[in-house]
Parts: sequence; C-alpha cells; structure tokens
Amino acid sequence: MPRPELSELDHLREIERLARAVAAAALDAGHLSYAPDPDDATPLQRAVNALAREIRHHHFPGDGCLPEEDRPTVRLAGVVLLRPAPSPPATEETYETACARLGVEARAEGWAQWNTWGSGGARITMVVSSVDTTLGLLANWARGRDVYPVRPLPSQVALVRQGWAGPMTLSPWGAARLDLTDQWPTPAE
Repeated sequence: MPRPELSELDHLREIERLARAVAAAALDAGHLSYAPDPDDATPLQRAVNALAREIRHHHFPGDGCLPEEDRPTVRLAGVVLLRPAPSPPATEETYETACARLGVEARAEGWAQWNTWGSGGARITMVVSSVDTTLGLLANWARGRDVYPVRPLPSQVALVRQGWAGPMTLSPWGAARLDLTDQWPTPAE
C-alpha cells in the first residue's frame, strides 16, 4: 500500500516525532547528553546529542540558548498578546483601547504582557516589546513544553504593574502553580 502524501508541515511534524523517538531511545540507553559531548563520544552519539539539543524545544528569540542571552529566565504564569489585528469576537476592547488602558503607546508590532510573580508572591504584569519571543513561547506551550524566556532587557519593558492582565494563555508551570494541571494538555509525542 502506498504511503499517503504528506503536506510539508505534516512531513516536518513526522520528522520531529521520529527525532524525538531517537532522542528518547538514546536517553534510555544512557548515551544522550544535553551538555557538551564527552571526549569519548562516537560520531553517532555526537550527532544524536546535537539532534536532541536542537529539538529540545522550538527555538525563539530570547529563549536563552544563545551565549549573548546569558540572563536568568522568567517563570511566567501566562501571557497575553496585544496586536493591531481584528479582535476576537468575544473581545469588545480594541487594540488601541487596550493600549490606552495599560498606559502604553499603540505600536504596529504590538505588545506582550508577561504575567509572573514578584517578590513575596505578588502577581505582576510586565508589558514587553518581545512579541516574537512570546509567539515562540506559545508555540512551545501548545505542545506542552515547559520553556520560559530570558529576563527582558530594561529597554524591552514598557511598564510593570501590579496584578495580572487577562484572560491569559497559561504556561505549563503557571497551570501547575495555580493547580490547573488537570486542564493542561499532555506533551506532544
């Protein structure tokens, strides 16, 4: 029986699934290392380790994987994207109105709101310019991957306010901390 024709996206998903299976088998065999390769690693082990490091998560700007991003990560409860696009039907607030409510200037690139905890467990929202980073987070979280961004640079933070903006898309860690894990999807295979 001939194999069904896959779309380009389905083909890439199948390759990712198979790569994750290879990485899982290498981990079970004790050959996988996310750290630098040991001196005695074989070429096959080096290749599998490189593959596993690359597919560990969907890479995005600010994910902390580049040496120049050597900053601590921010554990987020969730995020909200504000962009100048048509609002969802259930949303009565426009992008411009949301920006005015927050006290930030509406900009073509949009804004991201990162909901986290401050000292003493206070709920805080950072309004950041890191829209691409937030899109990368959402791509990972949609697959159940527990990844977080590096702390934004001061120039990326438009404002910090007490309380959370919402409704937000929860992170895996945020869902667990808020005791909503039974509502969280399981990681993709």
